[in-house]
Amino acid sequence: MAKPRNLFRVCSLLMAFLFAYSASVQLNDPDWYFWFPLYTLACVVNLINYRRRIKLMMMRTALSLGVFLLVKVIAEDVITEKVGVLSLDLTHRVVREKIGSGLVIASMVLQLQASSSSSKTIDFGMVATVIFGYGLPFWFFTIEKGEIKI
Repeated sequence: MAKPRNLFRVCSLLMAFLFAYSASVQLNDPDWYFWFPLYTLACVVNLINYRRRIKLMMMRTALSLGVFLLVKVIAEDVITEKVGVLSLDLTHRVVREKIGSGLVIASMVLQLQASSSSSKTIDFGMVATVIFGYGLPFWFFTIEKGEIKI
């Protein structure tokens, strides 16, 4: 197994901070018991930079939970017809949850790939995930001046 590169490590650390923050703000949600473990697992996986059996198990668990919650949120959005599946309007809870679970899925897939090989494609994927994960909320809440609807 190849050792993670510095760019991948920095991006993993940035994603860990994002997931830690996401976990901390879930405690006031009615369905926190879904989202808190998801973001906590994703945070821990991104903090661990070496291959271990437990990390692989945690990655697979976080990936499975992320896929389950993404399907749940998309189904909820389709049934209620509130926002639209492709919407990036962060004022709505279902959009924030859809993006959050999507970021966890992307991060876990990249972590799984990095645990078995090392390539610039994996580094590029992690950089893109970080840019999207930090860039979309920054753009929405500072440039668009969006406000969260409950």
